[in-house]
Amino acid sequence: MDSFSILWYYSVMRARSEIPAFQLYGEALAFPDMLHMEQIRDRAAGLDWTIKPHRHTHLFQIFLLNTGMITFNFDGHVQSLSPPVALCLPPDAVHGFCFSSDTEGWVISLPVQHYPDLFGDNAELAGALASPKIHAPYEGMAADLHALHQIWTGKIRFRRTELRSRLGLILTALAQSDPGVATPQSDPRVARFHALIAQHAAQHWPIARYAGALGLSERSLARICKAQTGLSPQAVIEAHLMREASRLLAYTQMSAQSIAHALGFDDPSYFSRRFRVFAGISPRAYRARLDHP
Repeated sequence: MDSFSILWYYSVMRARSEIPAFQLYGEALAFPDMLHMEQIRDRAAGLDWTIKPHRHTHLFQIFLLNTGMITFNFDGHVQSLSPPVALCLPPDAVHGFCFSSDTEGWVISLPVQHYPDLFGDNAELAGALASPKIHAPYEGMAADLHALHQIWTGKIRFRRTELRSRLGLILTALAQSDPGVATPQSDPRVARFHALIAQHAAQHWPIARYAGALGLSERSLARICKAQTGLSPQAVIEAHLMREASRLLAYTQMSAQSIAHALGFDDPSYFSRRFRVFAGISPRAYRARLDHP
């Protein structure tokens, strides 16, 4: 797993309401189709080429950036991208962009509930698509996306089947181009554990309750978790809480005390000590570093 994926792996899967959540960026209407596809300039040009940090609760997104200068903000970490480059962003990944006005490229948005064969716990590609990835585009990717757009905007017979087939080929080609994909498939019980953490971490469930909800003993949960993540269940839960704290420090004006209470810590001082162990600096220093890099 590359460093970009590791950064997100223990990130929270449910950002707080203070971080904007959209279907498509800036829109709150229900998703209209089995996919949405647009060129970068279609939306970014009307927003001064800046897409502020946000998340999509139920959308997986594929970006192909062919030209331009791009600054990518992911979970408060900013980096420059050098086209051509492809991005795969799963649901709840907090992200934003600043594009130069000559940027050309595509973004495809997929409602994951329509694609259990691609994104479901037992899908063959699930492990490869579970965390954000930066890829070098595979040969012919630009032509594949252009053809996909023609089918999406057309009225051909068996349109939905054709779109689904082509999307599967595009995602498979991207996954095969990633050397980190040749790893054991993720255990679906770990995925369910992460989903439970997203729902209940702020309630500070004990490990026994998580294990019971998964139909496992505490020992079995610890064994599976260690094998898949290298961490104990408690360490995974704490990493989740601290990544959520990092997001709230980066994207909201909430005080450290308010963040502590929002994450279920009765003692803000204890929260600050745990955050320092996680990040190496205090919550206040972390926010100051983001404001003055």
